[in-house]
Amino acid sequence: MKFLKQGWLVLVLATVFGVGLAAVDRALGPKIAENQKNETFGQIANLVPGGSAADTKEEIVAGQTVLKVYDARNRHVGWVITASGMGYADAIKALLGLNADATKITGIYILDQKETPNLGSKITTDWNKQYVGKNVLPPLTVVKTQPTKENEIEAISGATISSTSLTDIVNKAAETFAKNLAAETK
Repeated sequence: MKFLKQGWLVLVLATVFGVGLAAVDRALGPKIAENQKNETFGQIANLVPGGSAADTKEEIVAGQTVLKVYDARNRHVGWVITASGMGYADAIKALLGLNADATKITGIYILDQKETPNLGSKITTDWNKQYVGKNVLPPLTVVKTQPTKENEIEAISGATISSTSLTDIVNKAAETFAKNLAAETK
């Protein structure tokens, strides 16, 4: 009984802060979503060569919202999909560019990551350009030395887990999307 009398303040504060956080989320949620959408559309030209953000359309493939990328002459040139999963320290969220038939990676952009600064965070640098031009299948693998096979990605020295995590995220997202796209176009 003594704890209930002393715990009232904790319960009141938890309720007040909970309501406050919910109100902030409700008020700012749409703005955050719009900013993320703008950031995504701003990367289209980097993710799909020849792609035009103005001519890109949202589409749903197997329940997943993706971007079907067109060029300025209204030709379908590729796809932009989101890819996310766990890294070494926290979740990694990326945009993945694929060609029109979803068989090759055309670009990658890291939207959010909290990997170790100056180690795992190097996944946001030019290091990730080694994914560009790689086939979706066979799955990509991470090696600690200079790649000798087409499907190999060289790990970041000292951040093999971050390198492997991003590669696994890319593999899963690209393979799943390619299979779903193939199933829907049959």
